[in-house]
Amino acid sequence: MGDTLITVIAIVLAAVLMFIFPLMTMSDRTDDVSQLSVETATTEFVDDVRTTGKLTIDKYNSFVRTLSATGNSYEVEMQLQVLDENPGKKTTQTESTKIGENVYYTMYTSQILDKIDTPEENVVLALKEGDIFSASVKNTNKTLSQQLKNFFYSVTGNGAYTIAAEHAGIVTANGAGN
Repeated sequence: MGDTLITVIAIVLAAVLMFIFPLMTMSDRTDDVSQLSVETATTEFVDDVRTTGKLTIDKYNSFVRTLSATGNSYEVEMQLQVLDENPGKKTTQTESTKIGENVYYTMYTSQILDKIDTPEENVVLALKEGDIFSASVKNTNKTLSQQLKNFFYSVTGNGAYTIAAEHAGIVTANGAGN
């Protein structure tokens, strides 16, 4: 009876070591590759918008397609802080050294998409120099790695995500002039 129990435990342990841990390691590597792809795509998307000063539905859709190519689903959040210049009374609008403070008003993902996702073609959201654009991405599905970790360790909760990226920067070109 004792030998049978030890044999069963040895077989279960061998199965775990031979199959489960390599599967967990490979699924972790897959998440790492997805993480790198998402970080790269997010950085390229934000930098493209920043340097051209233009955001179109084609750029956004291309970004979302690149994210989807990883095999996961993502929540994309964009934020645009539009510079609303409030110069002092003693200066002119064209002067670069203004008295007073610059104020930003914020547009979020739904407002941005309402402006660019219209039935009209080639709608461009033109940004101006000094605006701040940011994008944040996180996965919404449970990856195989997350599922295995939940099964064995119970570490991640329902709202946890493992693949995420964020990038932001100041717009360096006026999109309306081109």
